[in-house]
Amino acid sequence: MAKLTQDELLAQFEEMTLIELAAFVSAFEEKFDVTAAAAAPVVMAGGVAGGAAEAVEEKDEFDVILTAAGDKKIQVIKVVRELTSLGLKEAKDLVDGTPKPVLEKVAKDAAEKAAEALKGAGASVEVK
Repeated sequence: MAKLTQDELLAQFEEMTLIELAAFVSAFEEKFDVTAAAAAPVVMAGGVAGGAAEAVEEKDEFDVILTAAGDKKIQVIKVVRELTSLGLKEAKDLVDGTPKPVLEKVAKDAAEKAAEALKGAGASVEVK
């Protein structure tokens, strides 16, 4: 099988629907054991003792958990779609099924921005 160039791959992705693309991302994540999350700076804990290194790692990754949609449910769904690659139905299901994580293992600044956006839309949010 011939290798596809980056441009050829992008052309293939352009032809996909959002649902097909979301399914592809899920399959890619499973196959290669990775997560497609927002880009976050990588912090290396070089030269730090084992226990201290674990404490540093725990503080670098945060989860944004939607606890309640509030009165402006449609606005919250729109913000969830902006923050994730979910389609309309998936975002609605996430909002309906609160409490649910919206973003997992993201940098502190990304988690704070996401929480502010969700709160601005009228949702109740926890950052863990």
